[in-house]
Amino acid sequence: MRLLALGLALLAATPVLADSKLPPSPLSYSQLPDPVQEAKAKALMETLRCLVCQGQSIADSDAEMAGDMRALVRERVAKGEKPEAIRKWLVQRYGDYVTYDPPLSWVTAPLWLTPIVLIVAGLFLARRLFRRRRA
Repeated sequence: MRLLALGLALLAATPVLADSKLPPSPLSYSQLPDPVQEAKAKALMETLRCLVCQGQSIADSDAEMAGDMRALVRERVAKGEKPEAIRKWLVQRYGDYVTYDPPLSWVTAPLWLTPIVLIVAGLFLARRLFRRRRA
């Protein structure tokens, strides 16, 4: 029982060790001086998934990696790179998972097919349960 409690405590403490003690990048939490460039960067950041949080965009996440990605996006937008080129570079570097709209491929097929399979299984199960009630 003590071993289980120790294991759970260590598992719960893992997120504390996820961030380093380094100061955040200057562009992690500050906007670009040009509002047009900042709007482009913000729009792109809203479509990129935080690889640490997984459920949040890098625009919304407080994870250190999300801050680094925000700074990277802002730096590249400030240099005049197109948002689509930045997205393409990030996908090449981190994989399709970094985007909320991954393309259909063998690797991402489970992401696209699992909801369909679950809906069909739910409908089949519901149909069987309703048939049993009628009998």
